[in-house]
Amino acid sequence: MSWVRRLVMFAGVWACCGCISQTWPQRAFAWQAEQKQALIDRKLADLAMLPKPEAGDWLIEPVERKAGVFRTETPGELALDNGLVRRTFLLQPNLGCVGLQDLQTGREYVRAIRPEARVQFGDRTYDIGGLQGQPVGNFLRTEWFGELRTDSTAFQLESFEVGPIRERFGWKPRREWIAGCVPAWPAAGLEVQFVFSPPVSTDGKSPSMDPAIRVVVHYELYDGLPLISKWIRIVNSGDTELQVSRFTSEILATVEASSQVEDLAEPFLPLLHVETDFTTCSMEGTTAQVDAVHWSADPSYETQVNYRKETKCLLECRPPMGPDRRVAPGGEFQSFRTWLLPLESRDETRRMLALGRMYRAIAPWVLENPLIHHVRSAEPAAVRLAIDQSAEVGFELVIMTFGSGFQIENDSAQYLAAMRELTAYAHSKGVGLGGYSLLASRSEGERHDVVNPQTGKPGGFARFGNSPCLESEWGQAYFAKLYKFFEQTESDVLEHDGSYPGDACASTVHPGHRGYEDSRWEQWERITSFYQWCRGRGVYLNVPDWYFLHGSNKNGMGYRETNWSLPREWQEIIERQNIHDGTRYKLPTMGWMFVPLTEYHGGGAAATIEPLAEHLDHYERRLENLLGAGVQACFRGPRLYDTDRTREMVARQVAAYKADRAILDSPLIPLRRADGRDWDGWLHVNPELKTPALAVLYNPLATAVEREIEVPLLYSGLVGECRYQIGASAPQTARLDRGEKALLQVVLPPRSATRIKFWKVGAGD
Repeated sequence: MSWVRRLVMFAGVWACCGCISQTWPQRAFAWQAEQKQALIDRKLADLAMLPKPEAGDWLIEPVERKAGVFRTETPGELALDNGLVRRTFLLQPNLGCVGLQDLQTGREYVRAIRPEARVQFGDRTYDIGGLQGQPVGNFLRTEWFGELRTDSTAFQLESFEVGPIRERFGWKPRREWIAGCVPAWPAAGLEVQFVFSPPVSTDGKSPSMDPAIRVVVHYELYDGLPLISKWIRIVNSGDTELQVSRFTSEILATVEASSQVEDLAEPFLPLLHVETDFTTCSMEGTTAQVDAVHWSADPSYETQVNYRKETKCLLECRPPMGPDRRVAPGGEFQSFRTWLLPLESRDETRRMLALGRMYRAIAPWVLENPLIHHVRSAEPAAVRLAIDQSAEVGFELVIMTFGSGFQIENDSAQYLAAMRELTAYAHSKGVGLGGYSLLASRSEGERHDVVNPQTGKPGGFARFGNSPCLESEWGQAYFAKLYKFFEQTESDVLEHDGSYPGDACASTVHPGHRGYEDSRWEQWERITSFYQWCRGRGVYLNVPDWYFLHGSNKNGMGYRETNWSLPREWQEIIERQNIHDGTRYKLPTMGWMFVPLTEYHGGGAAATIEPLAEHLDHYERRLENLLGAGVQACFRGPRLYDTDRTREMVARQVAAYKADRAILDSPLIPLRRADGRDWDGWLHVNPELKTPALAVLYNPLATAVEREIEVPLLYSGLVGECRYQIGASAPQTARLDRGEKALLQVVLPPRSATRIKFWKVGAGD
């Protein structure tokens, strides 16, 4: 029993017996609060003083300043700061966030103090931290800090600790599939933990909350990028079970993004990218957040411009239901994580580059980018042929695709031994091997499927109509088979189609959840813990939904499958359109494309590449499209080549890609979207490389074109002038304008792809 609980019980008994006055508990707890505040003040005084912000553009130049925790000139104020972003807190009389600032622009996001979090235990809700007494909700002044007061019913700050960032889960990098250096894991930076204790009674009665409960608010601040992560942890050190019914782990009253007096026909949101790892059923990061990231009106903001007080200026991060988690004595509960990335402007290029830096830091496995052959048959002879051909031309991963006969749910000793033998053969050739499995969008019967809360039966409720519950007997057995498969076969990849889409389940007989309220959280934890386990074993994950922050490597770049039944020439243009659009908010290595070597969704001979040797020019252009973008496709068919000439072409294209892999796998800036009427192309940039920029220009026309093309080199780090080389021609020098743009005269041959490399003057040709 903790000393806090003993003090509460001792004081309550004495008060009830009339042995001491009713003011003694008040004095005891006041003394306790004073001791905690004195400890916090001493720790704050030991911190260094806040330095000045970092100069320069973090997307171009390396940032020397490291993340740190500092005291400021304002008494009682603590700052998390890395020279690019700063989050500040007042530590007395309770903890309250008083600032979130983008130091590149000076923009302040916080206009009013809100609790650090909110948790519902059973049927009672508690604020975690927070301060009251701010006189107006439009802005916050330091002169008001001395007048702020704590809410006696909220959890109170007890202490804080500072340490290095710890890995969220293990990562076994596939170094052979990463261009350049393998990023550090975990990313460099620091973590701050704010520990809160429950409110206590001061009237001599038993406290409303077990005093042994603690809520810990975690923050991470990263070196070199304006990114902050946050989550909460609930620790049950008491003697009884604790019910965590609901939680809100982030609450920010933000400065409004626009001044709209009347109806909000198209409300603007603050320049703040908000991402959580509680995502389901989307190939795009923003739409994947709709169930956890909530921008809403702030009803307490009485002095806003909007007449109906509907301005979306209150950010809350919470699950849509539950978790309704029971925490046993000695146990813990941890929320999902939220990342905040301030954006300097609404410029799409800066946003894209900033997001790329973020994913590289918090999900570096997305840089693993193997060349993939989708083999249509899982028969050993067919798989060995695919492995042999992949090794011959430089492909790195073979996936036994949908419809191939691959049976990951077959856990017989005979089948697992056969798969282990095939995997060993692939490894002997330097090739990875694995296969496809369908999870959602299937039915496993009334006993195991997701139950509709309105009817009490499956059907009409799940996102795909019918879907198995991951916490049914079938669901638990399914994941047990997946673990067993990878443990016993040492296979390298899982293509997990129809990953968990976020279905809740009203069943009360499934063994993994009690009912409707906890069903979604339990299923989400089931699949994310499996993906994290795969990441720790080096199992590559093709997952169609946004599970990057739990270990998945790729999802779909964005395409319509029936388009692969269109004539081949049309497919080339649409493919580049898909890449142009799909890489606006993610790295090229984060999305897969698709190349049906054999007929797919119909279309006949006009849509089909096989026989490969008869359509060699088209096959080569598809490789130029994809590898020129740093985007890998699933090449689906029985073989990668059919003649020596085909093999030589594929091997040549792969070798050219691997020679420039570091820059080709780097972020992609669109130059002109493909429309089939004129040239199109893109520019890869990475100021850390010797070749910091590489443009790929495509001419879809049957005639050569000569154009004057403007190439924006700002984010490559090139300044003033540069050297460049068009294809195999002699290097030249270009002057850059004030925006670091180069104006180049180029001639593009018919139906061609032309690469242009850029580097610093004096770096050597």
